[in-house]
Amino acid sequence: MPDWNTRLVVKVGNDVISPIENFTPTFNTPHTVIHSVEADNVGYVRQPFTFTFTLSVRAIGTSVADLTELAVNGTEFDIAVAEQKGTDWSFKSIKFERCIITSANPSNVVIDGAPSASFNCASLGVGLEA
Repeated sequence: MPDWNTRLVVKVGNDVISPIENFTPTFNTPHTVIHSVEADNVGYVRQPFTFTFTLSVRAIGTSVADLTELAVNGTEFDIAVAEQKGTDWSFKSIKFERCIITSANPSNVVIDGAPSASFNCASLGVGLEA
């Protein structure tokens, strides 16, 4: 069984802001089908590609405050793989570049464990290396 010692993190420049607890990506590559008087489905026009995601972080330390500051200031950030030790990750690198936070949703205080906060985000660039 592989030992997974890597995780996704939020980075601004070379500084790690927070590890990510949960990451839910959504890729959208819309196409519009073109029809003519003579035939249906003669081609298509590709619309702009969009990539949005939701990330959750535990509300411990200053991570939620730091991410909220990024949202309020409109600061761009990157999502990157942080490898603590080992070489068993599926990708050599993965990076979602020029990300912005579009909305934030802190959770209620919980009795067990730490509360978390969810952030809806968009990325203007995606790069990965297998």
